Amino acid sequence: MTTETIHDEVRQHYAAAAARATAGASCCGDAGTIGADLYSALERDELPDAAVMASLGCGNPTAVADLHPGERVLDLGSGGGIDVLLSARRVSPGGMAFGLDMTDEMLALAQRNAAEAGAPNVEFLKGQIEAIPLPAESIDVVISNCVVNLAADKPAVFREIARVLRPGGRIGITDIVAEDHLTPEQRAERGSYAGCIAGALSISEFRTGLEAAGLKDVTLTPTHAVAEGMVSAIVKATKPADAQPAVDLSARELPVATGCCGGSGCC
Repeated sequence: MTTETIHDEVRQHYAAAAARATAGASCCGDAGTIGADLYSALERDELPDAAVMASLGCGNPTAVADLHPGERVLDLGSGGGIDVLLSARRVSPGGMAFGLDMTDEMLALAQRNAAEAGAPNVEFLKGQIEAIPLPAESIDVVISNCVVNLAADKPAVFREIARVLRPGGRIGITDIVAEDHLTPEQRAERGSYAGCIAGALSISEFRTGLEAAGLKDVTLTPTHAVAEGMVSAIVKATKPADAQPAVDLSARELPVATGCCGGSGCC
């Protein structure tokens, strides 16, 4: 599959999922995903129904990222906004939660959910996780929920994560990974690319990819099986405090948390 083919397949899949959630139907049920069941009842009660129904993740990254007030957090592949909205509460006051997604329908749904939730310190960005539209060293924590496996260029994702993290910053990701003995062909036999299976890295590949991007203290902790030889895992890592300054690929200045969504207008 080419990069363009992968992006198109993933975009179409999640545009349809957003349409179902907008219509009031749960969009969960893909192989490997459990979605809203991985969030506590209290967390689900805090959120608009559409944000919960649009959850297609394999974990709960906000439960493992150890967010603190005043931090800037970025959710890669933010979908309907469930993890962005939960993060926004945890980093308030003074912090910001950004969500990045490439699907217009998901971004529109996330904006509506943010408005309904009355979340003042969120901003949703359109783009691909292989080219994050944020300045270097501007983010304290990167989270993601079952999205890295969907990327067409995973080394680029890891490099971009390292670029936008400030020195000493960290990641708290949940993703589907394969046991090291499974070949890419065997992973594809267990599920589709858009269903979060065929594009999954092995445990060793994920670790090596993060380390090659300059991150350290990498840990992968399996949580539950999703297919034969494939598991959902919690991935943590940090950017060294003495890391060399990253090359800035964006001239964009980050907003300060205000009464609006942090962009040019309110949600």
